[in-house]
Amino acid sequence: MQSPSPAIDYPSSRKGDQVDDYHGTKVADPYRWLEDPDSEETKAWVEAQNKITFGYLGEIEAREQIQQRVTKLWNYPKFGVPFQEGKRYFYFKNDGLQNQSLLYTLTSIDAEPKLLLDPNTLSEDGTVALSGLAISEDGKLMAYGLSTAGSDWQEWKVRDVETGVDLSDHLKWVKFSGASWTHDHQGFFYSRYDEPNETTKLEDVNYFQKLYYHRLGTPQSEDILIYHRPDQKEWGFSGGVTEDGQYLVISVWLGTDSKNLVFYKNLQDPDASVVELIGEFEANYSFIDHEGSIFWFRTDLDAPRGRVIAIDINNPAPENWQEVIPQAAETLEGVGLLNNQFIADYLQDAHSSIKIFDLNGAFVREVELPGIGSVGGFAGKRHDTETFYSFTSFTTPPTIYRYDLATDESSVFRQPQVDFNSDDYETKQVFYSSKDGTQVPMFITHKKGLLLDGNNPTYLYGYGGFNISLTPSFSISNLVWMEMGGVYAVPNLRGGGEYGEEWHQAGMKLNKQNVFDDFIAAAEWLMENKYTSTAKLAIGGGSNGGLLVGACMTQRPDLFSAALPAVGVMDMLRFHKFTIGWAWAAEYGTPENPEEFPTLYAYSPLHNLKLGTAYPATMITTADHDDRVVPAHSFKYAAALQEAHAGEKPVLIRIETKAGHGAGKPTAKIIEEIADKWAFLVRILEINSPN
Repeated sequence: MQSPSPAIDYPSSRKGDQVDDYHGTKVADPYRWLEDPDSEETKAWVEAQNKITFGYLGEIEAREQIQQRVTKLWNYPKFGVPFQEGKRYFYFKNDGLQNQSLLYTLTSIDAEPKLLLDPNTLSEDGTVALSGLAISEDGKLMAYGLSTAGSDWQEWKVRDVETGVDLSDHLKWVKFSGASWTHDHQGFFYSRYDEPNETTKLEDVNYFQKLYYHRLGTPQSEDILIYHRPDQKEWGFSGGVTEDGQYLVISVWLGTDSKNLVFYKNLQDPDASVVELIGEFEANYSFIDHEGSIFWFRTDLDAPRGRVIAIDINNPAPENWQEVIPQAAETLEGVGLLNNQFIADYLQDAHSSIKIFDLNGAFVREVELPGIGSVGGFAGKRHDTETFYSFTSFTTPPTIYRYDLATDESSVFRQPQVDFNSDDYETKQVFYSSKDGTQVPMFITHKKGLLLDGNNPTYLYGYGGFNISLTPSFSISNLVWMEMGGVYAVPNLRGGGEYGEEWHQAGMKLNKQNVFDDFIAAAEWLMENKYTSTAKLAIGGGSNGGLLVGACMTQRPDLFSAALPAVGVMDMLRFHKFTIGWAWAAEYGTPENPEEFPTLYAYSPLHNLKLGTAYPATMITTADHDDRVVPAHSFKYAAALQEAHAGEKPVLIRIETKAGHGAGKPTAKIIEEIADKWAFLVRILEINSPN
């Protein structure tokens, strides 16, 4: 056991005299200079902070053991869910410790796999990642997107699947876009932005996305502009070709709001224009498939938990829409069409349930799953009679199953072998009351035989936003935590999608405080029920979850011993000024709105730190060039927290270089960060060193 170290001499953070006026409220922003990640002053600050942080972490005796254990457990083959295009199957596999997973193709499911793409060969340090993939409908061509150092910016290329050779095509300035091939295999649709300023491309605001068609063998400058809206700078476009190749269906998105518009274009008619089918941002519409002029959608229109409707494009007035599958008690996450039936993926109290309906909406059966957990997959074409899915839980590594839709039988296709015994652990789901009486579910996982004496190190992890659901999933990181005697708790906070759009909206905009209240109530429940105590409780979360941690530690600094906010949105008055931050106004509101400003100002982590307060031991994590949640959020918060903090608990910031928001981060960097995180908590929570 190693006790916390004495007070740290933090690097000095210069305070400027910047003051902004928000509707008559004067707000100081003394660390505005940290918004420029490339200034010499910021670089020197980053270097000084990292020197202290890595020096502190390097002194923790348990760190090396933790890293070795994570590395050992991580080293097992991981399989993705196979999918089929044309006469070929495709799947991802990672042998164990490879920085990026490899893409394989095979001519039959039992054939010898052939390597199609190894992203690890694209950079020496594994920081170039495959970030997008589209296989042509005949299985012969692959368009793929690459991201460097975690950036959201993508470059797209095209590879011949049979030969493994890249064609000459090279697309740039693609962001928040997939690709969708036409059935003549001559090209694909994709979305891009105009070329940004090279020096500020990781901070500049992203507006005016445009939908293009790229024809193979031609330069990007000759791509055909399919649709754009110069009058709507915030609109984004996602174009997908229907399974039969007849239509291009365009989903129009606005920020992170789940509401969207739907347009379409008849690809059989070269002169066809884009038709606006759904022209108001009133609900979410997710295209499933079509039969002739009948288009099927999953929607939350008049059904916050989701339903399936049919729209005849020849008779598109809303009064003519037909309900096919009505809203259920569970939340409808997604719908596919296989074996000429609807395969519906539901969430029942934050775990998966799969139900099958015929094309008229009549219930056929529920698919028997291996247990309570999360399912992914069930992809395929309308007349396929087989498909694949993955199943995972907090104690079950992702296992791939082959499912026969004709016989309703699942069989194990690939089962990973991890060096631990899942029978040694247990998960339970509890429901607790939040501040306003709302019942909130929480998963709690730990070693069997846990003594409820209030003395267990506990890691409380949350998100609570953007309609994202936290469902059971396996993690080597969390397994190592539990091996050390830790409890892992995940509450399903409002703001997420676990109970549909109503649950989401209960944690949005002016209701955002509900999310923090739910998280604080989860911590209090864990203490009341003797799982843990303040001295043994740590909280963590990333991105919007980093905001959650920042807000809760400023509101209740007495409640937690340690806090781990990762890539968090910490400055709620300036988040909309950078990259795609403007889009989050749909979720958070905006400080430009005098009615929403007071709420944002009231919980903004950066603006609610109080001088002379003893805050929990904190390790902020970010990347020096995250272009989703720019590092200025974490930089400014760290500087302000170090100034405000009273007491001897450390307040550190760990700044990763050559990494972004998290996507595509190489395995080696992930393992190092996990070891640092748990080592920090071993010291702060005074946990006996791992065996």
